[in-house]
Amino acid sequence: MITVNFCGAELEEFIVLSCFLFDLTIISSQYSSILTLSAAYHNQGCYRDKDKILTFLSYQRPGIFFSAIKRMRFTTSVQNKIAALLVIASIISGISTYAAFTETPPFGNDPNTVIWLLNLDLVLALMLVALIARRIVGLWSGRKRGIAGSHLHVRLVYIFSILAAVPAIVMTIFSAYFFHFGVQTWFSERVQTAVNEAQAVAEAYLKEHTQVIRADTLAMAYDLGRQAHIFIANDEALDKVLKTQSILRNLSEAIVIDEGGRVYARSGLTFSLELENVPLHMLERASTGEVVVMTSASDDRVRALVKLENFVDRYLFVGRLIDPQVLSHLASTKKATEEYLALRDRYSGLQITVTMMFVVVGMLLLACAIWFGLMLARQLVSPITGLIDTADRVRAGDLSARVDEKARLQEFEYLAKAFNRMTKQIQEQQNQLLETNRKLDRRRHFTETVLTGVSSGVLGVDEHGIITVANSSAYNLLSDKNEEMIGKEIASVLPDILELLDIANDRPDKVTQGELILLNSSKDRRIYLVRIAIEDVGDEEAGAILTFDDITDLQSAQRKAAWADVARRIAHEIKNPLTPIQLSAERLKRKYLKQIESDADIFEECTDTIIRHVSDIGRMVNEFSSFARMPEPRLKRENVEKQIRESLFLHKQAHPQINFNVKQYEELFAQMDEQQFRQVLTNLVQNAVDSIEMRAKEKPDLVGEVNVRLARYDEEQLYIIISDNGLGFPVEEDKANLIEPYITHKPKGTGLGLAIVKKIMDDHNGRIILGAPSWLAEKNVELTLDGAVVVLLLPIDSE
Repeated sequence: MITVNFCGAELEEFIVLSCFLFDLTIISSQYSSILTLSAAYHNQGCYRDKDKILTFLSYQRPGIFFSAIKRMRFTTSVQNKIAALLVIASIISGISTYAAFTETPPFGNDPNTVIWLLNLDLVLALMLVALIARRIVGLWSGRKRGIAGSHLHVRLVYIFSILAAVPAIVMTIFSAYFFHFGVQTWFSERVQTAVNEAQAVAEAYLKEHTQVIRADTLAMAYDLGRQAHIFIANDEALDKVLKTQSILRNLSEAIVIDEGGRVYARSGLTFSLELENVPLHMLERASTGEVVVMTSASDDRVRALVKLENFVDRYLFVGRLIDPQVLSHLASTKKATEEYLALRDRYSGLQITVTMMFVVVGMLLLACAIWFGLMLARQLVSPITGLIDTADRVRAGDLSARVDEKARLQEFEYLAKAFNRMTKQIQEQQNQLLETNRKLDRRRHFTETVLTGVSSGVLGVDEHGIITVANSSAYNLLSDKNEEMIGKEIASVLPDILELLDIANDRPDKVTQGELILLNSSKDRRIYLVRIAIEDVGDEEAGAILTFDDITDLQSAQRKAAWADVARRIAHEIKNPLTPIQLSAERLKRKYLKQIESDADIFEECTDTIIRHVSDIGRMVNEFSSFARMPEPRLKRENVEKQIRESLFLHKQAHPQINFNVKQYEELFAQMDEQQFRQVLTNLVQNAVDSIEMRAKEKPDLVGEVNVRLARYDEEQLYIIISDNGLGFPVEEDKANLIEPYITHKPKGTGLGLAIVKKIMDDHNGRIILGAPSWLAEKNVELTLDGAVVVLLLPIDSE
């Protein structure tokens, strides 16, 4: 531990020098040099090394600081300029504070100047702290917002702040500790004992002289007082005795005076007593009988004043010469003792004051150090932040972004150049890819244009079974317009096609063809002709091109044409012998029924059977003829509700046990062939009647009911709903097959009724729907019957 010794009254300057050493040690890298010089200075106990220390501090360290500031490249922002000015002002203020404490011109030892400079230090420190706090808050805010480089910036600031704060705190503690134990030697028990003993010796010496002269004065005054009656009238005798007493008592001077200062007797060299006026308060004290002891104005003798007894207004004033240096040392000792005691009483306050000085100046320079750390961290993070921001721009697609290659550190410059070379290469490659994509887009657009004009549906499937291409016809044939097929697996869109795909993959050099039955968006059964061609890409896995053609209508037309030809041939071959057979049977019945005596009823029954079956065969032939030679409809504007009621009238008459109901919401008209439309209604209502009768055989108490509902579908179409409570449609049968020719589930049906209805509705630009479509719920249509439901759609004639 360094022991501090002081020469004379050096405490104040020692404190100042310690503070300044502490200030500069925080931001200096030469701690050992400063501490070595300061220890040498204090250990020698005098100021002979003071010039070296001051020279080192005043010239070496400020030079380093200002050169560092000169090298630091502050940004052009106002905040950084203010901070730079504050840092410079802080350093200047610290040096000025030290100069004021050490009485260095131009400040001198002016307390007001020192206080003003300390306040300035505090204000500068607080301003720097405010700027630092604002910068740190900005950093934390940027970190919360996720700004590029903010985490690294905060971490560097944290590290630099710790590096700056730890030495400052350690130096503050050790400086306070150093000051405490350095000054403690002044107030040690040995020093206090020496001061007290010196004060006691001085007081004893002065007290001894005071008591001796007091005793001599009292004895001399007693002797003179006993002979007062002699000396009152004889001044010469008094003068003679006074001289004798002065010589006997070794008094250098003696005089008898009154209160006015008149001299009645003197001895020896008494001119000084006559020339010096006795203070009035001394005379007042002496008049009370007190022996007043005092020193002369020149501090070379001790004097005493006492009032003479048995005299009227007489005072004895005597003096004795003493060594002036003794009195001077006594006064110095007393003054030093008083100052020492006062300093001891103020030690706690002084320690707090010095500690606060350490804290203020330390905080000032600590703020400077932290600001330098912030600037250094910013210089380190700024290139990284720029690199991250540029990388984000590149990631967003701006390949023209470049990093500033001018950096203070060569490593950052190399990194920036490498990054710029990389982005330039990526940009060139992207431009090449964009050009290639533009060519591919032009080819794809041409292909899509070609595919758009193709009536067949076309799908492109990759090696993983994902749909990559789909033309508009494919959407029309296979999916809803709003349902996206591209990107989906072919298995999820067309699961029934996987078998054909497996066959096609087994023979990639040939085109695979097959039929596929699907339900379209309207739940109608459709037949598609599928062709699959596998792409040839060598040994790698390849995709496939699928084409779809809806051949439902084509097959239906082919079947109808074939059945129409068959029906025409059958009708032609059968119709010719039917008439002779029927006429012959009627003639036999008419001519021979009355002549036959035995088994006449059997004869009649046989002829009736022939006639009945011939009629049935004739009716069947007529249906064949109607189906084979359906005439072109002659359209004209008709009231739809009127046609419905006229058709139902005949059925009501023929089937009174069945309830026929018609619901109409408005009067609607349509272009139609009256005879053909009645045939449509007749066929559908007859099917409903047959279904009710078949169910009535199973349920005798059944009350048959047929409801017909007419309403508007939209602005262009109307719909007719025919529902019954019969057996309904066969569950196991596809409803689309029911409209095919010669498909029936009735015992005596021909299978041509619904086919004829379908043909007539097609000729009228209408549709027939077997079963209740989903849009009936949207129209708030409630079907109360549990049998079959048939819906007809016709265009409305609004004229």
